Amino acid sequence: MLYLKPMPGGIIQAFIDILYPPYCLICHTRIRGAKAREPLCVKCREKINTLTAPFCVKCGRGVAGAYTREGKCALCLKQNFNFDRAWAGYAYDGVIKEMLHYFKYNHKVSLGSALARLMLDFIGEYRLPVGSCDYIVPIPLSPARLREREFNQAYVLAAALSNHLKLKLLDNNLKRVRNTKSQADLDRIARWKNIQGAFKLKSPNLVKDKTILLIDDVLTTGATASEAAGALKNAGAGSVYVLTLAN
Repeated sequence: MLYLKPMPGGIIQAFIDILYPPYCLICHTRIRGAKAREPLCVKCREKINTLTAPFCVKCGRGVAGAYTREGKCALCLKQNFNFDRAWAGYAYDGVIKEMLHYFKYNHKVSLGSALARLMLDFIGEYRLPVGSCDYIVPIPLSPARLREREFNQAYVLAAALSNHLKLKLLDNNLKRVRNTKSQADLDRIARWKNIQGAFKLKSPNLVKDKTILLIDDVLTTGATASEAAGALKNAGAGSVYVLTLAN
C-alpha cells in the first residue's frame, strides 16, 4: 500500500492562495507575501485612524486640545456613566467603519480575529490594566437582533480577546431582556431612553465583587455600555471597565 507523506502546511496554504488569491477587503488590491492572510493591504492598514493619548479618564475619547477638568472631556463632566472607565483604540470612520460594516452586516464573522488583534495592539501599546479583570463579558444583542444577524459581534471579539489575554469569558449571564430599537437610528437622548432597563443578570452571584471587562464593537454615546455596567453593578460587581474597538 502506498502512503503519501502529508504536505507541509505552508505549501498547502500556498496552493490555496493560488486558487483563491487574497484581496484587500477595502480596496480589493491583491495581497502578497507574509500579509497574504490579513484582510487589509498595507496601504489600507496605514489609513486606519488610530486614537492617541491623552484620553478622557472616563469615556476614553481623545481630548487633545479639548477642554477638560480632572482629565474628563466636556461630555463626561455633565453625563454620569455607570462604568468606571472605557477605552477605544480607533476612530469609527474610514477603514474601521467599513470593516465593522462587513463584519456585522455581511456575515464576515472571520473578520473578528483581525479586529480583535487591533484591540490587542491598542491594549499593548497603552498597557491597559485589563489583566486584573476577573471576567470578560460581551454586551448581548436583543433576541430579535440576534435572530436577524445570527451572531453577536461583541461575543466574537470577546472570545478572541479571552483566548489571547487568558481571561475567563462569562457569556449568557448578562442578558438583554427586551427587544430595543436599533441605537444607530436614534439621537443621543433617545438612545438613553431606548436602552433603559434592557439588561439583567441571570446569575448575579457570579459577578459579586468581581472586576468585569465589558466588550463591544463601538462606543457612541455610551448609553448601552453604561446601562450594561449599571446592571452588573446592581448585581454586585465591584468594578466595570469597557473596551471597544472604536468610538
